[in-house]
Amino acid sequence: MRMKSSALSCVFATSLAAVIAAAPSLSLACTRLVYLGAKSQVITARSMDWRFEMPTSLWVFPRGMARSGEVGPNSLQWKSRYGSVVASSYEVSTSDGMNEAGLVANVLWLAESEYPKFDSSKPGLSIAAWAQYVLDNFATVREAVEILEKNPFTIVTDNVPGQKLLATLHLSISDATGDSAIVEYINGKPVIHHDRKYQVMTNSPIFEQQLALNEYWKEIGGTVMLPGTNRAADRFARASFYVNAIPKDENPDRALASVFSVIRNVSVPFGISTPGQPNISSTRWRTVADHQRKLYFFESVLTPNTFWVDLKAIDFSPEKGKVKKLDLGPQQSRTFSGDATANFQEAEPFKFLGLPM
Repeated sequence: MRMKSSALSCVFATSLAAVIAAAPSLSLACTRLVYLGAKSQVITARSMDWRFEMPTSLWVFPRGMARSGEVGPNSLQWKSRYGSVVASSYEVSTSDGMNEAGLVANVLWLAESEYPKFDSSKPGLSIAAWAQYVLDNFATVREAVEILEKNPFTIVTDNVPGQKLLATLHLSISDATGDSAIVEYINGKPVIHHDRKYQVMTNSPIFEQQLALNEYWKEIGGTVMLPGTNRAADRFARASFYVNAIPKDENPDRALASVFSVIRNVSVPFGISTPGQPNISSTRWRTVADHQRKLYFFESVLTPNTFWVDLKAIDFSPEKGKVKKLDLGPQQSRTFSGDATANFQEAEPFKFLGLPM
């Protein structure tokens, strides 16, 4: 039965007050959305919003790489089954990427995250390698969820490089079929939301509460009014409405243009600062992943061009594939245009942030 508007308003006001009260002093933000288009088109977009300068490069990783959870003798060990193209953060973490099977993984900030104590009962995995573990091992969301539900490792976190700020993240996964999953650690235990309908993820509050808040805006209707601030709950509502309001165009380039317009709509102006909120995060870069065509687009807010990497043109084989890097320059200010696949250069892989050995 549909609740009356007055009742919905009371529920929303109470929920929003709780969200505002729990908001961290640092406004750390990002948005992720999945577009489900015509002819089985699937496109995942994300913005990287961060208060501080964040060194970022793009990397090519082939299949067959020996990996470690980087937390000492009891680290999780694996060998990559799939090659991937990823965006690094601080050259110690994979924060975003797509693998050759069309699986996309993104990590975003979630202040409410609480990870279990690391002991010898399970192997450890640095939070910096969480997204890479998923990209290395799985082709679909269902495959990933089947393993992650078993809770086979302990996530180990540490401070963000150069900051006295504990990294608290949640993970989104999407694949070429349009399936999605959101993974959060609440009260020390993994909570997985797995469904094609989970197209949007932002930040605080936890995903379950975001869904409840979004019901209010669905009742009002996005053509009547949408929340316009840079708060996570407002960005969640806008992204949820617009990603399903844009046309299901059969032309993949037009579909991409629509998706770019939505992720730009929920971005935060560069350098923004308001009275009482001096630490608002700015959008620093955006990625858009075309799952069917295996194209990974990157857009820095400090350069005039959007460029892409064509995963179909990369040799990910263990025999011939090489680790390669695309140096984006200070604050991602180096300009690339069009297909930048050939601009990658061979490089030593970065080492994931982990516990001191």
